[in-house]
Amino acid sequence: MHVIGISGLDQNVRFKQRHFPGLSRREYRIAQGFDAAAALVSDGRITAAAAEERFSRQKGTGAFPVGAIASCLDIAGLTIDDVDMVAHAFDYAGVEAYFEGEELSRAQFAELYAPAVQRAALERHFPGEWADKFVSVPHHLAHAASAFYPSGFDEALVVVTDGMGEIHSLTAYLATRDGFQPLRQIPALHSLGILYGVFTLHLGFYLGLDEYKVMGLAPYGDSRRFYDQIMRHVHLKDDGTYVIPLLAANKTALDKETHRGALAVLAEEFGPAREPESEITQHHMDLAAGLQAVLQTCQLHVLTHLKRETGQTRLCLAGGVALNCTANGVVKRSRLFRETFIQPAAGDDGSALGAALYAHRMRQPEVPTPRMTVPLWGPAFDEATVGAALADRDDCHATAYDDFAALAADVAGRLGEGQIIAWFQGRMEFGPRALGSRSILADPRRPDMRDRINSLVKKREGFRPFAPAVTQEAAGSYFGIDQAEAATYAHMLYVVPVRPEYRDQLPAITHVDGSARVQTVAAEDNARFWQILDAFGRLTGMPVLLNTSFNVRGQPIVCTPTEAIDTFLAAGLDALVLGNHVVQSASAVAPAEDGLAGTTAHGDIPS
Repeated sequence: MHVIGISGLDQNVRFKQRHFPGLSRREYRIAQGFDAAAALVSDGRITAAAAEERFSRQKGTGAFPVGAIASCLDIAGLTIDDVDMVAHAFDYAGVEAYFEGEELSRAQFAELYAPAVQRAALERHFPGEWADKFVSVPHHLAHAASAFYPSGFDEALVVVTDGMGEIHSLTAYLATRDGFQPLRQIPALHSLGILYGVFTLHLGFYLGLDEYKVMGLAPYGDSRRFYDQIMRHVHLKDDGTYVIPLLAANKTALDKETHRGALAVLAEEFGPAREPESEITQHHMDLAAGLQAVLQTCQLHVLTHLKRETGQTRLCLAGGVALNCTANGVVKRSRLFRETFIQPAAGDDGSALGAALYAHRMRQPEVPTPRMTVPLWGPAFDEATVGAALADRDDCHATAYDDFAALAADVAGRLGEGQIIAWFQGRMEFGPRALGSRSILADPRRPDMRDRINSLVKKREGFRPFAPAVTQEAAGSYFGIDQAEAATYAHMLYVVPVRPEYRDQLPAITHVDGSARVQTVAAEDNARFWQILDAFGRLTGMPVLLNTSFNVRGQPIVCTPTEAIDTFLAAGLDALVLGNHVVQSASAVAPAEDGLAGTTAHGDIPS
């Protein structure tokens, strides 16, 4: 059985442009249904998954995931006619009455939210008889399934927290093999995710895109300065939920579409909003710190109550708030739960995976989903494709290796000399984190490396930290984690302390508060990435590298070899490891007579 799950709401921005012309770019980003993606589940196994942005090159797009679906089918060797079901990660049919009151709400449902509208988009791009094969899965249920089914747990508490699903912003479930039992729900009017997003807007960033910037800014601030003031906008309830009256300040339709009402309250209370790209002051840092502390208080309030009520020892987290790695680290260190699992594409792209898993399980409940390791579910490109991408280039030169150990030794040496290396290997990761397939790598021991990459390569704000990747075997030596639990940190989803004795030795990945968003790498999960870490460790004594996503500011992570070459050259990186090739710009090496400097015969290299 083959089920494709999809996320996103096609035409979401165009709908808003029609009904609210003249808004700013940031305001048009305030909409439901971004992060379109597709995932393929075949006979219970996750076969392929990718976000549409990687193919359209439009970051965070909500457009119908044509490219992602096509990629999933290509990876599996299927055609669209082989698909038994397409599951969409929204189900507004069950809450249609909620949209009957106002003209705009009725238009939203009729033109955007109705399942028939999204099914029509499927039929436009993939003609066929879909009436009996298109299903809608409630959004939070899709998120819950995306975390619980791949967790390997028999039962768990599952908490979904995001901006909003159809009409809710938090849903807690007791999940077992028999299904999902709802325990608590918080409506979208009291959304913790939207509260964080409104402050993100106030701080001059994009709601729905830049919350991670606020998270990165928070350690520079004093959380005590504004904590009580922000917390007055949140009322914790005795049943483990909360209400957020601030969001009721959005009274008009325009307010609700832009959050101008809530933003006016913040401006009156905390001073004028920061203009995008303007200076970030200590005031902004303290505001981010207070907001982050409030988020953590709310999450722990919910989890503590539900742990006491259910007695569960296992926790799954999903939804956009589950991408807040600092809060995740606080939850993990609280030891409220013996085991915690967060699916790495915890945002709306991951709801496509959950929709597919849920629909598959409903049709074939006896077929289990294996516990996931590293989500390398995107497209890969063989050496012939890589060679073809390099063949006609006169702006770069490539050296091919028959022995990957020799390649790893070369690259480790370059890293040790201070080079910044683009790394393109195997299948693309699913989710927002580069986990060693589409990465930029550098030496974390160099004090200037973070500033070099931020200013010269990524063109991004200097306050933002970089993450370390470390071999799983050595993780506990460098970071404040239990070595026995090192495998649970494979997805770059938890902020943890850097051990004090290594903070000065690893300055490029140690944040201002002594923390790092660590990723552990096992040889059996990502052999080539582990090998480069191991080679660097044998050379320097530290099997740790700075690992950031292979893209430049404002662009999605690269997908194809050609995109890798173009981005490598545009970013001015020192070298690109593309499959079995080490690529340098034409200006960095003298061209060989055959046009591919130092190219050797190709041989088989174990993956």
